Amino acid sequence: MRALAVAVFVSLALAAGAAGADVRVKDVARVYGVRDNGLVGYGLVVGLNGTGDRATASPFTPQAIASMLQRLGIAVPVERLDGKNVAAVMVTAKLPPFIKAGAVLDVTVSSLGDASTLQGGTLLMTPLQGPDGRVYALAQGPVSVGGISASGASGESVQKNHPTVGRVPAGATVEREVPMALDPTTVTLTLQQPDVTTAVRLAAAINGAGVGDVARPHDPSTVLVAVPSAFQPRLMEFIARIESVTVAVDMPARVVINERTGTIIMGSQLRISTVAIAHANLTIHVREDKQVSQPQPFAPQGSQTVTVPKSDVTVKEEKSQLIIVPEGVSIGDVVQALNALGVTPRDLISILQAIRRAGALHAELEIM
Repeated sequence: MRALAVAVFVSLALAAGAAGADVRVKDVARVYGVRDNGLVGYGLVVGLNGTGDRATASPFTPQAIASMLQRLGIAVPVERLDGKNVAAVMVTAKLPPFIKAGAVLDVTVSSLGDASTLQGGTLLMTPLQGPDGRVYALAQGPVSVGGISASGASGESVQKNHPTVGRVPAGATVEREVPMALDPTTVTLTLQQPDVTTAVRLAAAINGAGVGDVARPHDPSTVLVAVPSAFQPRLMEFIARIESVTVAVDMPARVVINERTGTIIMGSQLRISTVAIAHANLTIHVREDKQVSQPQPFAPQGSQTVTVPKSDVTVKEEKSQLIIVPEGVSIGDVVQALNALGVTPRDLISILQAIRRAGALHAELEIM
């Protein structure tokens, strides 16, 4: 019942949030064009205690080592390299907007070969490229791994968390800035979750913030804001003023179901029509035993004692209770009615799907 309790808590929290204070514009929208940029690079982690890539399983690792040594003036044949203390990795990072050269970034290091762990390793200098192929940052430093992996000579092993992915805090230095310029006459806001009602409310909230009638909704995800001439030389001040405005966010009713974990999230706007629900649990228990069959007295010569399987199958169906959920009830009433049936999270998933198929669930049903 833990996942059902989570569904109840989240649902009631969403309902309380819908009736509470509004949210800031900066929490639901962003200025168009102001976004992070992904960086990626191929590098080597050295200093591992025999937990690196094997040359037979990861042939690209010796090739990368040979190329690195050749750039340093050392010529070593690739076939002579079997560095178990080295692992090939992919290095990723996010380049924030308006960041300047010399700033530092956190990077994520992920094993590319068959290394068992990156614990204790150091990332060598790795160029990080953008989608345009240009280098924007250089990453280097000791790798911090939140997991551990160990194995014995007999083949037994133990692992905690994920030891083949690590982080290098402040491990990348920005070398190139991303050119970015804002239009001083118009600010375009894009909603993170497009919605017509929210876009109209956002424009009305900005117009009521004392800057004049400057905002208008363009589509469900875009609001155009004309910058007054007095604020054009102080564009950052104007954007900061807009971002501090609060707006009431409206979203369609939605039920999100994760069948792999049994998690159910129901929004505060969920409503259902009058429906009768009856649910019974069907339990099938299969028990396998082995019995010994011995030859009878005076059995023919050659008869042997054998072991034969015996299967015992029991089917049990629990009595169900029929309840009626009235139309227009709140999310709390829906969950309380389903709890009265004593259903598990897995049962609740089936019930919600059946209610949707019956046309009584007025919400989007999203299955992850």
